[in-house]
Amino acid sequence: MNGGPEQRMANVRRLIASANAVYEDRRRFVPAIATATGLTPEGVELGFGYLERSASDRDLRTLVDGAGQVKRVHVVLSANVFVAPLRALALARAAAAVVTIRPSPRDPILTRELIERAADSSIAIVDERDVAAIEADQVHVYGNDETIDAVKARVRPSCVVRAHGAGIGVAVITRAADAGTASKALAPDVVAFDQRGCLSPRVVVVEGDDVYAESVASALYDELESWGKQVPRGALLPDERAAARRWLDTLSFGGRVWSGAHDVVALAPTGAPLMLPPPGRHVCVAAAASLQEAAAWLAPAARFVVAIGTDDPTRVAQFVPPHARLSPLGRMQCPPLDGPVDRRERP
Repeated sequence: MNGGPEQRMANVRRLIASANAVYEDRRRFVPAIATATGLTPEGVELGFGYLERSASDRDLRTLVDGAGQVKRVHVVLSANVFVAPLRALALARAAAAVVTIRPSPRDPILTRELIERAADSSIAIVDERDVAAIEADQVHVYGNDETIDAVKARVRPSCVVRAHGAGIGVAVITRAADAGTASKALAPDVVAFDQRGCLSPRVVVVEGDDVYAESVASALYDELESWGKQVPRGALLPDERAAARRWLDTLSFGGRVWSGAHDVVALAPTGAPLMLPPPGRHVCVAAAASLQEAAAWLAPAARFVVAIGTDDPTRVAQFVPPHARLSPLGRMQCPPLDGPVDRRERP
């Protein structure tokens, strides 16, 4: 198979060393990644800061223990977050003696650089698009529901699919928090990758009344505007622009909207259901009288919640779905390298 736990951890460390080499040479790749992803060069520079370049022995052992062991894994990547290939490769290499990977055709740059610098003969890039032609015991697929369904429909009958689909991040700000301090901590979590990743917070639930929620929304808008001057938002895709217009039109009736050149923050009307904004630095803020009420309001979307950030992890922990990651505000984009970012697995 793939050796014992120590050998498998060593295989992952080799990829981490490769990530460090890529990071040191990152400025060479910024223009190409910006073109491929639609992020601005400043957005790419910011994103590189979230590339995993270290991991504790404890986290690596957790990753290895959860990966299982098979002979061959094939990885199908999406293009939402350009640093995602490192974790995907680490999970696959922890599980298998042989790894093949199909990078996103839109954004293959980091995948190719990581593999080249790792110089691990057990990892290879393949251009084959039909997973039925790939020999593998498992396929790890990252993408939207359509991508996942297409892979499941085509894999060989003996192959197991481990799927990680679309998800969102949520921020919970408790009544004890200072609105300005919490917003300052949260803003970079929103800005990173122009909110296209499943860790990116698109919803902020504020424990308190409408006045407090409005103060949070206003402070967050100010912080995002300030970030926009340092890290401008990149180009939105046509479907993102259309979704943003629909969302904004809906929230404009009864809610309050702060709209800038690089971001939009909307305060949802009292009692309104969750209206999920699209990526592109769009944030919906809502008031909840208690954390119990916040959990109930989020319940219809709980299965999509991948990450929760908060000013008070101890209080909020009891309301977090079992699969979701919990972190302080400002740390939502950098979970430990202890397994997949998205701990849900679609059946």
